[in-house]
Amino acid sequence: MAHETATLAAYVFNLKYQDIPAEVLDRAKVLTLDFLGSAIRARSEAESTPAILKMLEALALDTKGDSTVFGDTKTWTPAVAALLNGALGHSLDFDDTHADSSLHPSAPVVPAAFAVGEMVGASGRDVLTAIVAGYEVCCRLGNALDPTSHYARGFHPTATAGTYGAAAAAGKLFGLSEQQIIAAFGVSGSQAAGSLQFLVNGAWNKRYQVGAAAMNGVIAATLARNDFVGSSESVEGKHGLLAGYTDDPHPDKAVAGLGNTYETMKIGVKPYPSCRYTHAAIDALIAMRREHNLTPDQVKRVEIGLHRNGITLTGDAATKRHPTSIVGGQFSMFFTGALALDQGSFGWDDYNRLGDAAIDALADKFDVVQDDRLEVGRTHPFGARVSITTDDGVHERLYADPSGEPNSFPDAQAMQQKFLTLARPVLNARAEKFADAIMTLERFDRVAQATELGR
Repeated sequence: MAHETATLAAYVFNLKYQDIPAEVLDRAKVLTLDFLGSAIRARSEAESTPAILKMLEALALDTKGDSTVFGDTKTWTPAVAALLNGALGHSLDFDDTHADSSLHPSAPVVPAAFAVGEMVGASGRDVLTAIVAGYEVCCRLGNALDPTSHYARGFHPTATAGTYGAAAAAGKLFGLSEQQIIAAFGVSGSQAAGSLQFLVNGAWNKRYQVGAAAMNGVIAATLARNDFVGSSESVEGKHGLLAGYTDDPHPDKAVAGLGNTYETMKIGVKPYPSCRYTHAAIDALIAMRREHNLTPDQVKRVEIGLHRNGITLTGDAATKRHPTSIVGGQFSMFFTGALALDQGSFGWDDYNRLGDAAIDALADKFDVVQDDRLEVGRTHPFGARVSITTDDGVHERLYADPSGEPNSFPDAQAMQQKFLTLARPVLNARAEKFADAIMTLERFDRVAQATELGR
């Protein structure tokens, strides 16, 4: 290990808007818009939102401030805005995913960037630069942690590596020195927390701990701004991130190609509001249903082959076959697969079919198994093999990648339509204006002029 903490801090400090390739800036805007669509819809519809708001009220943390919570008419203090936007944007499980690190970069990074950007009167260019810095830090640390090992230890990378990404974005907007960014990363190491235990009962921890990562990144950077002494070598140290959170660290991946290779361009977007490990199978099921004119009564058995990470998150038949909560459904290959096969589509509103007898009956025909073809010689683990047995024989597909990855990234019109589908029920006619503002964020002298359109 060779000073990865300091190297990442120097990168964040030195990054300039004019040095970021145009395609990276364009992708950052699209990813930001995609994330905000989920946050806006979740403000009114995610079932966990009222409990979080009641907690803030009970603890007198609901004080009015100047920071936007998207989809909300009220403005909040910066740290709380970061918490809420992070939790909301991750609640639908419809936000972006970086395949190699198996984490959701926008959920911790974008809320931190907007909260601090509004706080310091930053420009749209400043905020975009900070978002790219945050993406690069959290994705690279996720790579270095090795997601398979990180998952095996029971950690949620969006909440752990994501705290560092949020601190990077916030620190960039505060104009921290290199030493102060190192200190912010040091504080982040004490706050990087996120347990996979939510998988057992479909708990809301997943949403909250990602919002907490955004908030903790803002807090870490604010402490460093005030010359708080944070631990050094937070990433590579004897008790650092790569020692405590993984059994298979790859420190070189934290800094490989830094400044030349943009992990931002490797972030994919979701066509379905569920765990990314379900998506390749859903793509295949929808395609096979259409190609073979399949109806549920024709299906005798369905076998889904996944990477072992996908089994950990979505494939345990004892706990995942018949979910009763939205989180349970989001992490059930059985429910999402049966839904896709039954109706040939899958969107946020389809969670009203949880407990539907027809879906449960179809899910009983599914088996989810580990497939070694998805383990060996691959850069990321999101593929799937689908075998459907009918009276006519066995139909099989192997999808190496789900749709929405960089090699099949949707065009601008499709991304805008996804945003509008989510945001229009909340923002009404203002949804188009807000989308236009985010997609031209670099034109705003003060980012608050854009964010206020999303309230």
